[in-house]
Amino acid sequence: MGGYRPTLEQIWHSYLHGKQTVNELTISLKISASSVKRHLRRVSEDYQCKYFPNHGVLLIDTTYWGRHWGVMVLLDSTSSTVLWRKYVCHERLSDYLEGVDYVISHGYKVDGIVCDGLRGVFQLFSVYRVQMCQFHQAAIIRRYITQNPKLEAGKELKLIVKTLSKTDKKSFIETLRGWENKWDKFLKERVVDTNTKKSRYVHKKLRSAWLSLRKNLPYLFVFRDYPELNIPNTNNALEGLFTALKNSLRNHNGMSKENRKRFIDGFFKA
Repeated sequence: MGGYRPTLEQIWHSYLHGKQTVNELTISLKISASSVKRHLRRVSEDYQCKYFPNHGVLLIDTTYWGRHWGVMVLLDSTSSTVLWRKYVCHERLSDYLEGVDYVISHGYKVDGIVCDGLRGVFQLFSVYRVQMCQFHQAAIIRRYITQNPKLEAGKELKLIVKTLSKTDKKSFIETLRGWENKWDKFLKERVVDTNTKKSRYVHKKLRSAWLSLRKNLPYLFVFRDYPELNIPNTNNALEGLFTALKNSLRNHNGMSKENRKRFIDGFFKA
């Protein structure tokens, strides 16, 4: 095709950052589709952070494509640098511990951790200041009582949760206790199941929402307890990175898993 020979770097940059599909690259670079694919297969992206800050707060989370494949990421909250990533099938505590140990081994002092409240994570990282992502906590409550709760108690709980980022720990606890006292009997209402003949709570989902809030309460205001550490109250910076990554990948549907890994590693290096 005219004897033009683009470099591998040119092709990869256009594919990764220019958001050009294989078909678009054949036109812009004036080479065949088979040549584009051959060049892309030659790209070797193995993400490894080259610069580690001396200290900082880690935002940790996992995003998925489908139910059994995703990427686990540790992001430095100040520099927005991906310090570590691992491709996983499931979100496991042992993998998060591996990641934290890795960054520490490279001289990074962990000032704090922001996470989504995976079961056991607070105990695992109890030696650090751990902040429960307030966005995730609100999402948990929303899953239980829905976006538009019908029960008056649910409507009031939704309004209380909306104040998470705007209030202090003492005020929030006092407001929640007031709600608990007001709806105490309502939360304890039970009924006998006609099939099992066993007693169960009438407002089970509302109770689950409330108990989730109670369980995570010690970790919802860590960012206010230690203002000198500059701990974010949410994982929004990491969620934003995941959203940008998935939007970029949508330009390249049908990509194999290995090619997707190369693309993701290249994206994190950018």
